[in-house]
Amino acid sequence: MATNRGVAYIKQAVVEVQSIDYPKMVDATNGKQIEHGVILKIVSTNICGSDQHMVRGRTTAPSGLILGHEITGEVIEAGRDVLFIKKGDLVSVPFNIACGRCRNCKERHTGVCLNVNKSRPGAAYGYVDMGGWVGGQAEYVLVPYADFNLLKFPDKAQAMAKIRDLTLLSDILPTGYHGAVTAGVTTGSTVYVAGAGPVGLAAAAACHLLGAAVVIVGDLNKERLAQAKSFGCETIDLTQHATLGEQVEKILKVPEVDSAIDCVGFEAHGQGKDSHTEQPATVLNSLMEVTRAAGRLGIPGLYVTEDPGAHDASAKTGTLGIRFGLGWAKSHVFSTGQTPVMKYHRGLMMAILHGKIQIAKAVNVTVIKLDQAPQGYKDFDKGAAEKFVIDPHGMIPA
Repeated sequence: MATNRGVAYIKQAVVEVQSIDYPKMVDATNGKQIEHGVILKIVSTNICGSDQHMVRGRTTAPSGLILGHEITGEVIEAGRDVLFIKKGDLVSVPFNIACGRCRNCKERHTGVCLNVNKSRPGAAYGYVDMGGWVGGQAEYVLVPYADFNLLKFPDKAQAMAKIRDLTLLSDILPTGYHGAVTAGVTTGSTVYVAGAGPVGLAAAAACHLLGAAVVIVGDLNKERLAQAKSFGCETIDLTQHATLGEQVEKILKVPEVDSAIDCVGFEAHGQGKDSHTEQPATVLNSLMEVTRAAGRLGIPGLYVTEDPGAHDASAKTGTLGIRFGLGWAKSHVFSTGQTPVMKYHRGLMMAILHGKIQIAKAVNVTVIKLDQAPQGYKDFDKGAAEKFVIDPHGMIPA
């Protein structure tokens, strides 16, 4: 019988590589046999900052959850009803699971599919409250609705040569790009990106791809700021006591930007003297302060409805002290929610394959073995300026 191993969340700050069930063609929402899915041999699967929220104990994730929603793999088995994806295809898996049949999917809102999660719109692999689908930080995984969900790479050899870049199509590159697009970034824009983690760096790279004139990245982590600077970003050290507007003014000669992107989310810390204190509304409030009137805010950073680790009662239910009146007075546009990956991943694939973006270099991809995943989580939690990519079968070229 075929075997499988995966990365399991055990308890706060603890993950383990365990033997797990080999995937079966079964719908996680109802337990019924399906024929529209495929089983993938995983080529690469990435550790995401969203996974870290669970591992830090900041969600209601159950012990034993198999992690991982950033998946690239080779099809080794296809269900009877799969017509266009074939055994042997190398594919990128959007982290959103979508049926392709409901109203939202037909309107390209694949992040909030109505048929793949019994508890709420939208589903993802290996994530709390997201439908019960098994995660992909493993050796093998099931992907349902394969014809609709999967992006096939046109040339396998070409794709493997760029797999360190293409692995980022499952989430962080489309997510960063979505943040930039919804923030209105275009030719000549000035942009502030809050957060220099992998999604923030991907958003900054996306801003360059979209033609921004100046991309400013702010963070508390000097190593991550150095990574942002390495591909042409201006940087702001948020441990400094000057206000964000004052630091923006030093760069642009005015204390405001055209667009802003929140790539931090609900575990945000304060700035300056408050940089060691968690203040979940800080980023959103500071973005409203520095974004020009009639500007736009893209918010791909994760916010949750339940945060058991929050420091105040309101934040435990996702209720934050947002200065909404400031955003209203400045006629800001806010865009939130899961990124509809399929809206962007084909175009971004072409940009990678034809050398228009070097995203693996921008986010500092570091390839590790499956057994190194627990250490990868620890290093990422300490603020390493790296994007950890798991190679379960040793398939990624050196």
